[in-house]
Amino acid sequence: MARLQNMRKLWLVALLSMAVACGETPSTTTASSVPTTPSGEPVGVPASSAAPAATPSPSPVTPVGHTLRTHKVTWLSATPVDDGARLRLVWWSGVEPCSVLDRVEVKESADEVVVTLYEGQDRRSPDAACIEIAIQKTTTVALTSPLGARKVVDGAAS
Repeated sequence: MARLQNMRKLWLVALLSMAVACGETPSTTTASSVPTTPSGEPVGVPASSAAPAATPSPSPVTPVGHTLRTHKVTWLSATPVDDGARLRLVWWSGVEPCSVLDRVEVKESADEVVVTLYEGQDRRSPDAACIEIAIQKTTTVALTSPLGARKVVDGAAS
């Protein structure tokens, strides 16, 4: 019995030692623990040599229609393309099948173009579990007449 208690104490000491060693944070690191070159200079990579992070391009999507739990989504930008005959919309969204483009409604007047995006969950995957991560999406919509000097308004923002 005494031998079993001694073994337990030994294991407890070993576990505590490992926990203390793993718990060291950068703020407790001493200068002597920083790797150095033979000349004593700290090892590191110059900031200018690191490749800049690439900005991912928005994922192009097309409306699928008839989604579940359909709701309006605000967009980030609406850029005229093809001499203003179409608008390229960019917005933040989630992953498919939980966040898919249902439809885009465009209402044109002499002074403005109101564009409203609608998203929902793909009806073919009603019980899907999706990670919550934001991705940029893009779609392009045709206008009945070129944009010209008209103002573009987000229909989901009002």
